[in-house]
Amino acid sequence: MAIRTFLRSRSVHHFSRTLFHCYLPPPKSFLYYPSSSLLAYLPIYSGVLGSPFISSFTVAETKREPENSDQHSPHLVNELCRVLSDYRNPHHDIESALNPFSSRISTDVVEQVLKRCKNLGFSAHRFFIWAQKLSGFCHTQQSYHILVDILGSSKQFPLLWDFLVEMRVNKSCEITPEIFWLVFRAYSRACLPADAIRAFNKMVDFGIKPCVTDLDKLLLALCKRKHTKQAQEFFYKVKNDFVPTVKTYSILIRGWGELGEVAEAQKLFDEMLERGYAVDLPAYNSILDSLCKAGKMDEAFSFFMKTRSIGLVPDAFTYSIFIHGYCAVNDIHSTFRVLEQMKRYKLVPNVFTYNCIIKKLCKTKKVDEAYRLIDEMINGGVTPDCWSYNTILAFHCDHNEINLALRLISAMERNNCTPDRHTYNMLLKMLIRVGRFDRVEKVWESMEDRKFYPSVSTYAVMVHGLCQKKGKLEEACKYFEMMIDEGIPPYTTTCEILRKRLVGHGFAEQTEILADKMERSTSSLIQELANLMRGNKASTELKHDEEYSDESYE
Repeated sequence: MAIRTFLRSRSVHHFSRTLFHCYLPPPKSFLYYPSSSLLAYLPIYSGVLGSPFISSFTVAETKREPENSDQHSPHLVNELCRVLSDYRNPHHDIESALNPFSSRISTDVVEQVLKRCKNLGFSAHRFFIWAQKLSGFCHTQQSYHILVDILGSSKQFPLLWDFLVEMRVNKSCEITPEIFWLVFRAYSRACLPADAIRAFNKMVDFGIKPCVTDLDKLLLALCKRKHTKQAQEFFYKVKNDFVPTVKTYSILIRGWGELGEVAEAQKLFDEMLERGYAVDLPAYNSILDSLCKAGKMDEAFSFFMKTRSIGLVPDAFTYSIFIHGYCAVNDIHSTFRVLEQMKRYKLVPNVFTYNCIIKKLCKTKKVDEAYRLIDEMINGGVTPDCWSYNTILAFHCDHNEINLALRLISAMERNNCTPDRHTYNMLLKMLIRVGRFDRVEKVWESMEDRKFYPSVSTYAVMVHGLCQKKGKLEEACKYFEMMIDEGIPPYTTTCEILRKRLVGHGFAEQTEILADKMERSTSSLIQELANLMRGNKASTELKHDEEYSDESYE
């Protein structure tokens, strides 16, 4: 095996273009290492002399172009995103890195950069402030909203409130209720329901008198994250200050239903009736949903008949509730009975309802029926999505049905459905498992043609799978190097598996070569993992946004 020659040669194929930047020829005075195609994993330090990495585009001459040059804006956005990631620490001089681009900044470019940098709260805020200081530049209201969402999503709450106070003082942008809705959602996602409620109470400090719509938005944000108890407690505290609507009650009913607390949902429904509310169909659907989620299908059917008796006409969502419920209790016969009723009333299920049935059919090995359902969707004007196809693909991959799996992916493309990372991960995992390495190479090459750029999970599939195959250790090293060249930090388990295999086959010195390469990476996360490749215990467990497993389709 020529692993030593291979690793030292660095004759590694990698994509000529990544998701966030095109490779540029580096200035002669700098050594450039290709960086990540994943924004979340772009670098902090170069690891050279402890200084921040200066990418080629921050040093090279910047050609001034018209502000709204659509021809170059995608590339400009890529470059700016790279700067924000490379200069994410507070002590980094991000302003100097951004200054060469000042003449090319437009409101559209700023919005695109902010949308792409949702996981870089601190540097996104610094970029926003830098752009704000440019002569003649004025942020759009949309940019303010995006930044509020970014700061909330990245849990930079002190910075978020400072930003809101600055907006209020400078009157740079009107602070609308919609901005606070973003704050409610951020706190709820961060499992901080009390802070979400405090944010609601702070609306008056910013000149906004909360109305029942704002209350509904708060309750919805809380209930979506299973903070229904806190939502209802607050509702009872303030309900005399507002005029609750049927929608307000429906939000809480659905929240209890998600938790399987049918009794609590029923209490709220009864309270609505006692208060004389004209209960509409969405309210009835909420109580139906809570009954079905609790597996009480007979009670749900009795309640359904009651809605018809009072003149309410069930809609597609009403029937989809029953379909999800019957699938959950493994009653596929009743599921299709409901589907036939929908057809009779000329109601069309949405793609999520169809996907639920497809998943149940595949679990019961009725794949032919799942295919017929896909055809029914297309004929009925419902476009299957990746989940529709991936559910069936998971079955083929579990049963090592190569030709059927490849045929399905061709069908996806014919129906304008782009394969995602789950699609490729399942397919590559199966092909490696059965030893069809010729197919593996073809699939990998086809990904670039389809504008798909592998993530950490896809590289993990390759490295983990090839490490288990006799005579494929060199190939595993190749894909590991490709990942490092792309600036994508590997999983800690990937480093451990590859190191163990190299050492076990008598190539311990190659782990040192890989570790040296990792230390030269522009990504600080990859630099940290170099010690793990040398056999030192990882100081921290690195977490990634993406999961390696595709069990959700099984």
